[in-house]
Amino acid sequence: MRTGLYEKLVRAGATRRDILKGAASMAAIAAASGAGLGALTRPASAASELRTKILQIPGVGKGQPTDADFQKVGELCLEATKANVKEGEFAGVELSFMGLNNQNLHNVLFRGFLKPWEAYTGAKINWIDLAQADYNPRLQQAIATNTIDFDIVEMGAPFEGDVCGKGLTSEMPDWVRKQIDMDDLVAYLKPPVGTWNGKQYRVTVDGDAHNFNYRTDVFSDSDLAAAWKADSGDKSGLTEWGVPKTWQQVQAVTKFLKGKQMKGQDVYGYLDAPKAWGGFGFYFLGSRASAYAKHPDDKAWLFDADTMKPRINNPAWVRAIQDVIDALPSEPQDQINADPNQTCFSQFLGGTGSMLAWWGDAGSNAKTNDSSVVGDVTGFSILPGSDDVYNSKTGAWDKLASGPNYAPNCAYIGWGVYVMARVDSDEKKKKAAWSAAAHLGGKDLSLWCAAYPSGFQPYRNSHFDIPEWVAAGYDEAFITSYLKSESDSYNHPNAAIEPRIPGIFQYYSAAEDILANTFAGKMKAQEGADAIAAAWEKLTDQIGRDNQIKLYKASLGM
Repeated sequence: MRTGLYEKLVRAGATRRDILKGAASMAAIAAASGAGLGALTRPASAASELRTKILQIPGVGKGQPTDADFQKVGELCLEATKANVKEGEFAGVELSFMGLNNQNLHNVLFRGFLKPWEAYTGAKINWIDLAQADYNPRLQQAIATNTIDFDIVEMGAPFEGDVCGKGLTSEMPDWVRKQIDMDDLVAYLKPPVGTWNGKQYRVTVDGDAHNFNYRTDVFSDSDLAAAWKADSGDKSGLTEWGVPKTWQQVQAVTKFLKGKQMKGQDVYGYLDAPKAWGGFGFYFLGSRASAYAKHPDDKAWLFDADTMKPRINNPAWVRAIQDVIDALPSEPQDQINADPNQTCFSQFLGGTGSMLAWWGDAGSNAKTNDSSVVGDVTGFSILPGSDDVYNSKTGAWDKLASGPNYAPNCAYIGWGVYVMARVDSDEKKKKAAWSAAAHLGGKDLSLWCAAYPSGFQPYRNSHFDIPEWVAAGYDEAFITSYLKSESDSYNHPNAAIEPRIPGIFQYYSAAEDILANTFAGKMKAQEGADAIAAAWEKLTDQIGRDNQIKLYKASLGM
C-alpha cells in the first residue's frame, strides 16, 4: 500500500486494524503524531539494487540476523573500500578496536562486518569488548593514565571533549569523508559534532534521540477506555482514553493502570529505569525532565551557560525526580532495580508496560528481535511535553501560548568510530584504521544497521525513504510512525542538545549514584538534587570552570 492511499484511509476514519489484518489500532498513532504521518519528508529516489539486496538479509519477520548475515552484509558493502584500498594492502597490520558489547550488539556486529574487510585487506583486528556500565570507567582510566591501548574506539560525541580535546585522536583524511558521504548526515549530527577545533575526527555510525514508544492495543482497548471514563481521579487533561501527550498525562495513566488487566494480563503504564548504568542511565531522567527544564527561549538546560551553575536542583529537575518516585509504586514489582536494558529488551519488547522512552533501537527491535512480542502493537511519537516549562531566568513556571512545551532529548548524539592518534606515525596502519572505520560508517551498510538490531538508529537523510523499509518487510503504518518520531526529534526547534564538554560522564555517573539513593527513599527529591548539584560544582572546579563555560557555550552554539 502506498503512503498516500494509507493517509487517505486514515483521514477517512479507518483504523490500522481495518487496514492491516491483525494489527493494533492506528487511532493512537494518528492522535500522537501531531502534524500527521504525512508530514515526514522522504527522498523520492528509488532504492538501489545493493540496498534492496542487503535489506533482504534476512528480511523482516524471518528471524533475528546471525553472524553469517553480518558477514554477508559486510561483504556486499565492500565496494567502497575496494575503490580506495588494494587487495592485501594492509597485510601484516594488526589493529585493536575497543567498543561496546551490549545485548550482543555493537562489537558483535562489527566483527561480522569487518571479517570480509580483513580477508580483502590482509589486516587483523583484535577486540576489546566492554559492557555498558564498564565503558566510561575503562575509557577514563586509559585517558587518565595515558595508556591508550586501542587504535580504534567506538565512542559517543559527549566524550569528544575528553578524547579529541586532549589530542588523542587522528584527524579524518579527505578520502574517508568522501567514502562515507558525510553530507548525508542529518543536520544535528554535522559539525561541530564530530569535530574539535575545526578538525573532523568522527565517522558517525548512529544518531541518538529518545523517542516515545507505546502500546497501540492498550490505548485503543475499549474496556480500559470505559474504566478511564468512569474514573474520578486526576486525568491531567486526557479526557478520552488515548496516548498521553504530556508527562502529566503519563503520570495519570501510569497510576490509573496499577492493578488493571487487559485480556487477562496485568497491564502497566510507564517503565522507569532507576538503576545506575555507568552514567548512561542519567539520560532517562533527562527525558522525563527535558519538557520541564528546556525553555524555548533558552538553549541551556543542564547548567547556566554563563557560570556553569548546575540546574539539576531547580524546580524542573526536582519535579522530574519526584515523578519517578511517585510513579515507581505503580510500575512492575522491583522496578527500582531495572536498568535501561531491562526496561527495553526484557520488559517492553516482552510485553510488559505500555510506555517507554528509549533510543530508536526499541522500534527496530520491536519488528526484528526474536524476543519481541509487540511488533504489531507499537506506536511512536516524540517525547511527551509538559503543560508548563520552568524559566530559569525568571524563576517562574511559564505556560506557553502555543500549548504544551516539547523538548526531545537528543541523548548521547549517537555512537561514532574514532581512530586514535597513536597510529599517525605509521602511514600503513593509519590508512588501515581509517579504512576499517569508513567501512563501518558506509552509507549502505548503515541502512541495514538502522533496520535491524545493531545498537544504532536512523541518522542519515537517506534512511528516511519509507519504500525501502517496506520492501524489507516493515509495514508502512509502523515504519512511517517510527521514522516520523525520529525525524521530528532530530529536527525539533526546542530539542535538548547534550553538551560536548570534558568530564560529562563524570557528571552523569555522580548523579546516578545519588539518584539511586533518592529513588530508594533515602533522600527527598530536593535533597538528592542538591547533593548532585554540589557534586557537579566540585567537578567543574576540578576540571576548570572558565574553560568549561567556554566549551559549554560553544556546544550550545552560543
